Amino acid sequence: MKNGMSVALPVIATVLLGLGTFSCNSTKPAGNTTSADASTKTQPATQPQSNLDTQRQQAEQQARPGVEKERKKAEDEAGRNLDQDAMAAISETQKAIDAIASNKSDQALAAIERATGKINVLLARNPATAIIPVSVNVDIIDAAPHDVKLIKDLGQHASTAVAAKDYPAARVLLAALTSEIRVRTYNLPLATYSEALKAAARLLDQKKQQDASDVLLTALNTLLVVDRVTPLPLVIAREAINSAKAQSQNDKQVAQTLVQTAKNEVERAKELGYAPQAPEYEDLRADISNLEKQLKGNSDAGSLFAKLEDKLSAFMKRQSQQERR
Repeated sequence: MKNGMSVALPVIATVLLGLGTFSCNSTKPAGNTTSADASTKTQPATQPQSNLDTQRQQAEQQARPGVEKERKKAEDEAGRNLDQDAMAAISETQKAIDAIASNKSDQALAAIERATGKINVLLARNPATAIIPVSVNVDIIDAAPHDVKLIKDLGQHASTAVAAKDYPAARVLLAALTSEIRVRTYNLPLATYSEALKAAARLLDQKKQQDASDVLLTALNTLLVVDRVTPLPLVIAREAINSAKAQSQNDKQVAQTLVQTAKNEVERAKELGYAPQAPEYEDLRADISNLEKQLKGNSDAGSLFAKLEDKLSAFMKRQSQQERR
């Protein structure tokens, strides 16, 4: 962990539904699982689809390194926005709480004074800013199915659960529809934090140590959380297009499989609810279809590759800049 940042391992969620079982990182419905004997009997019929699934999985693996690159980029950008004075105010507040617990009111008051000084500097420097970032977590959360049909089924069950006000079940289902790089920033609310420090100092003067500690703890626990997300399917789609471009001159079949992966990931992003009404989805589908046609012929697809990469990058950036509180 560095500068308040942490990276979570990808989440693998399995959602049990009344009508069946969905494994969220499976590329095929769980209902397709058969016994060993049945699998042997049906192997000739399923072999072509199995080969296609294998090719797509390999294409996705080729695209995956770009996910870590995008996560690191988000982490670096978020880290640069953290305010050192605000972080120092948080640290001094914690010191004050520790001093109160040790019956050292003078040290607690000194820490509160130092924290107040930092807050006053922030208020003078940012008169129009209500919140200041003090900590950030950057997580990769990849719990969504690869199969678009499973995503639609989960979405329908989630809608049914919400309509029935079965919110606990809905939360589980919605968690299984998550595939994103999530930047969660904890922000210090300047005005209320300043008032909390003043109140704690006043209570200490009145020898009300426990009340002062409670006020400070409440201030620390009421940081404002702001989330920004970058949809993983769009990251994978962009990386698949980049890989397809590199392969297009040497192995068109691999390039076509990578483009098909990009096409599927764009559809996943839409069905997972990442700005599903955005007009970019139609444009991306049309461009990918044109690219598929050009790859089947002998035309130079270089300009289409560049166009797709630019569109995907711009779309990702626009979504990652939207705040969710």
